[in-house]
Amino acid sequence: MDNPSTVARAARQAYYERIRALHLTPLWEELHALVPREPASPCVPALWRYADIKPYLMESADLISAEEAVRRVLVLENPGLPGRSSITQSLYAGLQLIMPGEVAPSHRHVQSALRFIVDGRGAHTTVDGERTTMHPGDFIITPSWAWHDHGNEGLHGESGPVVWLDGLDIPLVRFFDAGFAENDNAKSQTVARPEGHSFARFGHNMVPVRHTHRSRTSPLYCYPYARSREALAALQKAEAADAWQGWKLRYVNPLTGGSPMPTMQTCLQLLPAGFRGQGHRATDGAVYSVVEGRGTAEIGGRRFAFGPQDTFVVPSWAMLRLEADEEAVLFSFSDRPVQEAIGIHREQFD
Repeated sequence: MDNPSTVARAARQAYYERIRALHLTPLWEELHALVPREPASPCVPALWRYADIKPYLMESADLISAEEAVRRVLVLENPGLPGRSSITQSLYAGLQLIMPGEVAPSHRHVQSALRFIVDGRGAHTTVDGERTTMHPGDFIITPSWAWHDHGNEGLHGESGPVVWLDGLDIPLVRFFDAGFAENDNAKSQTVARPEGHSFARFGHNMVPVRHTHRSRTSPLYCYPYARSREALAALQKAEAADAWQGWKLRYVNPLTGGSPMPTMQTCLQLLPAGFRGQGHRATDGAVYSVVEGRGTAEIGGRRFAFGPQDTFVVPSWAMLRLEADEEAVLFSFSDRPVQEAIGIHREQFD
């Protein structure tokens, strides 16, 4: 299209100002931004080093209690989304701390949540009356609208600060203006079922005959790291590593085979020492937590050296190449189930 003359540009600008009073805007001025040729996320690649964050987490314990804060969390805010408490356009992530003797009081909310245990032992979470002890590498679910509280009573003789990565679909729920929350009358729930109850019922590729599960969230509240790591080790012995992702497994809802949560997919992957992965990208931006090992993530052309307990984010459609200096294990979560449900998910492998 020819460039408009100065007179034409002035006429158009005057027109735009007149229609603005009617809350109208011309599509032709916004079309390329609204319907881009390919994703152009405002999110940027970023890595949060746990060694840098941990002192600030510990300092926060001197400033505010878990009960007063409700949830004592340092939000991992994407540098490209300042002030939005989001790590991607659709996902929230933060590091939560609970000290010995503390309770993060019971509440519930529409937002689905995951907990990936990063540091420490002896704390627990209780979901709808079932308590689960936290161990590093465990993946724990809080379903939408489920009562939940956290505590650190030094269970099984273990006591100390405990930190986990929170992942929630807060921005997605906010987009739909569909958020609800409610505080419980009691600080902690009454434990109604023995620990491991849901795993006994659903964690062995078997389901109770008379069970009826109406929720779209997995009936398993905890996916223990010991079991998940064992599965990766067995796969490592049985087949060659994928050229892009090493050995990568997705967590599943045992009743459906789908994602454990309707809005977030979670995965665990193993990279062998010396791994130099090929590039791949997808429309679901992903958050990674390093469980074991050291390596490098090249994200959109930027290189980030990672180590145990670090967190990094891969924006939508950013090319990712993973390298491992030593054997490494990575946990990740993304909004892939939502994109697949509405038919917009794409991925590309070099």
